[in-house]
Amino acid sequence: MSYERSRQIEQRFQRAVELITENSHSARHLAEALGVSRPTVHRIIVELKRRGYVIRAVRDEYGWRYECLSGPRSEKSKIDRLIRDETT
Repeated sequence: MSYERSRQIEQRFQRAVELITENSHSARHLAEALGVSRPTVHRIIVELKRRGYVIRAVRDEYGWRYECLSGPRSEKSKIDRLIRDETT
């Protein structure tokens, strides 16, 4: 794989993390935002999970959406906030 192609893929991973950390997004919306197919979005999510990101699929009134709870090196994460909120 060429350097340029590898760099594009890594940028896509980073953009996916940014999107699902800011807000939850459907696979369809992620596919449109990243310029890829929905199956590719699912492969991206699998790879991010393999890299240590905590990503969950949540169902709301609009359907299934992905959200990132924490990253591999995140000190302050949504998980910490969720636990704090549940104990207060």
